[in-house]
Amino acid sequence: MTDEKDKSGEEIEFIPDAPPGGESQEAPGPPAATKKDPEEKNAESGRPLKDKLKKKDAEIKSLKKDLDELKEAHLRRLADMENLRKRFEREKSEFQQYALSGLLGDLLVVGDNFERALKIGPSDAEGKTFREGVDLIFRMFQNLLAKHGVRPIVLENRAFDPNFHHATIVEESAEVEEPTVAEELQKGYMLHDRLLRPTLVKVLVPKKG
Repeated sequence: MTDEKDKSGEEIEFIPDAPPGGESQEAPGPPAATKKDPEEKNAESGRPLKDKLKKKDAEIKSLKKDLDELKEAHLRRLADMENLRKRFEREKSEFQQYALSGLLGDLLVVGDNFERALKIGPSDAEGKTFREGVDLIFRMFQNLLAKHGVRPIVLENRAFDPNFHHATIVEESAEVEEPTVAEELQKGYMLHDRLLRPTLVKVLVPKKG
C-alpha cells in the first residue's frame, strides 16, 4: 500500500505529442562548423603574421634608406664645411701676404731715387759723407722690403722673359739669335711668389733679313 501511494504521489512527466508525420523536431541550433584541412587551417592562421613581417621588413628597408640618405647628406655638408674652411684660410693667408702690394709699390719709387743718388760719385770729402749716409738709408730700405717679402729680380742669363721683363727699348742686332736683355733700366721686384713690378730693360732682337 505504502508503495502504491508513494507511486501515485510522484510527479507525472509531460511528454508532448509528436508532430504530424511522425518526425521529431529539435530546437534549431547554430549551423555545424565546416571542418577544414589542418594544413589549410595552419596557412590561414600564419598569413597575418607573414603580412606583418613583410610590412615590418618594408618599414625597416625604408628607414635604412632614409638613414643612408641622411648620412650621405651629413658627410657632404662636412666636406663642404672643410673646403670652405680651407678656402678661408688660403684667402686669409694670401690677403696677409699681398695686402701691402700698393704701398710697397709706391715705396719702390723712393728706392729708385736712392739708387740714382748712389750712382753719382762724390766730388769731395763732404760729398763722400753724404753718399755714405744715403747708402746707409738705401740698405735700410732694402732690408725693409725684404722683411715684407719683396726681393729684386736678378738678371741671370740675360735671356728676355716677358713674364718678368718689360722692354722699353728694342734694337736689332746681328750679334744675337734670340731676344736678349742688353741693359737693365729699372729694377723689377717680386712679392713672395708674385710679380710686383717687372724689370724695365733694353732688348736686342735678331736683325731681320
